[in-house]
Amino acid sequence: MIDLKGNPFYLKDEDIGWVKDTLEGMDLKTKVGQLFAPIGLSDNEDYLKHMVKDIKIGAIMFRPGTGEEVHNAHKILQENSEVPLLVAANLETGGTGTAIDGTLMGTQMQVAATDNEEMAYKLGVICGREASAVGCNWAYAPVIDIDYNWRNPITNIRTYGSDPERVLKMGKAYMKGIQENGGCVSIKHFPGDGVDERDQHLLTTINSLSVEKWDETYGKVYKGLIDEGARTVMVGHIMQPAYSKMLRPDIEDDEIMPATLAPELLKGLLREKLGFNGMIVTDATPMAGFTMPMSREKAVPYSIAAGCDMFLFNKSLEEDFEFMMLGIENGILTEERIDEAVTRILATKASLDLHKKKQEGTLIPKKTELEILQCEEHIQWVKQCADQSITLVKDSQQLLPLSLKKHKRVLLFVLGDEMNHFGGSNKHRLFKELLEKEGFDVTIFQTEGLTMRDMEQSVASFKDNYDVALYFANIATYSNQTVVRLTWAAPMGINVPWFIQDLPTAFISVANPYHLMDVPQVKTFINGYTSSKDVIEAVINKMLGRSEFKGINPVDPFCGQWLAKI
Repeated sequence: MIDLKGNPFYLKDEDIGWVKDTLEGMDLKTKVGQLFAPIGLSDNEDYLKHMVKDIKIGAIMFRPGTGEEVHNAHKILQENSEVPLLVAANLETGGTGTAIDGTLMGTQMQVAATDNEEMAYKLGVICGREASAVGCNWAYAPVIDIDYNWRNPITNIRTYGSDPERVLKMGKAYMKGIQENGGCVSIKHFPGDGVDERDQHLLTTINSLSVEKWDETYGKVYKGLIDEGARTVMVGHIMQPAYSKMLRPDIEDDEIMPATLAPELLKGLLREKLGFNGMIVTDATPMAGFTMPMSREKAVPYSIAAGCDMFLFNKSLEEDFEFMMLGIENGILTEERIDEAVTRILATKASLDLHKKKQEGTLIPKKTELEILQCEEHIQWVKQCADQSITLVKDSQQLLPLSLKKHKRVLLFVLGDEMNHFGGSNKHRLFKELLEKEGFDVTIFQTEGLTMRDMEQSVASFKDNYDVALYFANIATYSNQTVVRLTWAAPMGINVPWFIQDLPTAFISVANPYHLMDVPQVKTFINGYTSSKDVIEAVINKMLGRSEFKGINPVDPFCGQWLAKI
């Protein structure tokens, strides 16, 4: 039974009436359309109208563009959809999750490093305000995974760290900020990423905790946010064998499925034990973690039959729609189950007053609301977060603060920081420019075209030409990679810090916080967590002694290595 008056919907009788009347007015194909939440890859008007008029989708996530572009696309979608849409965005780090000219607050781990839940609340406020301005009402955030495994290439700085209490505290504060500004969250990725060292985009991953340990950690975090009013949960393509076996004692190993296809986890654990009454959405279904365990023709309808209410992204929207219809014909999926799923989808929309806003013509705000993007208040919060978060992990050689008198000649090594499918970087250029503006002479160590003869580097040549060596690492976590580690240049790791006993050396990471695993003997190490202008400026100020280091370690940056602590 769905409690439409209870947590997280809290609907009044008139809202419940709209949900029931809307459902009753739908034919089967319209109901099936509501199950889909595709990704919008084009702002072509015919393409957008096709999704809402022909497929009659229930939700969409439009890829980030300028605020005006996204606003226009959302306007077309909402004006042409009979039922108001849930409009989503990956709002993990700020308004940039939906508008590229929005405010980048910082990664969740940067926020966690402030150890200040007010910062998580401000992140939620920025996301809520700026998303609302472009017509978004649904955040695929916060990430409440727990970063237990430093090798995991996808959780990392997207999380609030490895302490469940901090993850819960920060997650609640973020959710409060979103909900106060007209949006709802999707806590993710149930049953919890961060234990496995692999990426569910590339294979089905495993949360291998025992039932008891899961209850104490992920269970506590999910229960806390569910009780606090999280409207939706995003389910990952992640197995939880301990719970699958406890809830289904007769299950064989080859029958264990990721949570998106596991009724025992969706109904037995999430619905019954954790008491979640809201809407369940799958994680992106083109991911290999979903496509590998079961043929897509069966998996598409089975995900809804198993307990998910909404189906996220597609290999082919038209084909997936047909698979859903075939599943009904083949008995995989019943219309009763579809009615239950669509009821929760409509109830989520009603809880956001989308039906009322549609009647009033206010689903999409006026373009003047775009002025909130990168407003002065948000910019000041970003600077506060940068100041409070940057972490001096160690400085056992007492190198800092740097001074022109002692350290004028800088040899700069750049690691990562290159363009990739998920965006550009070259942030080391800003780092270099800021140092030079302070009067330092900065030389970038070039690795292209080097041969074995270039390995003949004397200690004297380094000491005669440079006063300090700085490593600037921007090796970001993103989907579809297997590791987030340091890769040294040929020949034979020529840019490795072999000289640390002869030339003072500091390492600055503005992304992955775990690089001490690969450079444990570096004696000065700084974590910035976000490769933003504000973080880099704050790092420079702190390295020069103008501002104290205030950040805490949200994870173990030493990766359990005793040598890294020296």
